[in-house]
Amino acid sequence: MVDTISADTVVSIHYTLRGEDQKVLDSAEGADPLMYLHGHGQIIPGLEKQLAGKKIGDSVKAEVAPAEGYGEFDEGLILSLERNQFPKDAKLEMGVMFELAGPQNETLVVRVTKIEADSIEVDGNHPLAGKKLFFDVSVVALRPATKEEITHGHAHGPGGHHH
Repeated sequence: MVDTISADTVVSIHYTLRGEDQKVLDSAEGADPLMYLHGHGQIIPGLEKQLAGKKIGDSVKAEVAPAEGYGEFDEGLILSLERNQFPKDAKLEMGVMFELAGPQNETLVVRVTKIEADSIEVDGNHPLAGKKLFFDVSVVALRPATKEEITHGHAHGPGGHHH
């Protein structure tokens, strides 16, 4: 039995995420709770820190700065690419996401932000980078993680392992 949220605890929460304008950006209200393994980087660091030590039934209003959310906005992640760098059959529309190979052969996820005749501008920042986030969270369940969950670094849902 686990009484409070700490490392290697499987936590189930209902949450609503709002932006600075208080518009709802995401929510798990009215759906199955979000389940995560605490201390394993499955949720943004600022929210994880504010949930540490909470109990079932606790409600948390968490304000998360960009540095502890999706990071600061980085102008260096905005790239202008030649149209011919995209496959001919690529669906080039505003907001479409692509994976590109980065300078160290890492995978970069980018979003199309501008389309011109010869060039396509893409942005590798997370859409919420540079934004302050506001969470309303209620803790609905806690349990100790299994050895398998700890080894895998994530919580397994009902019925066990599904990957």
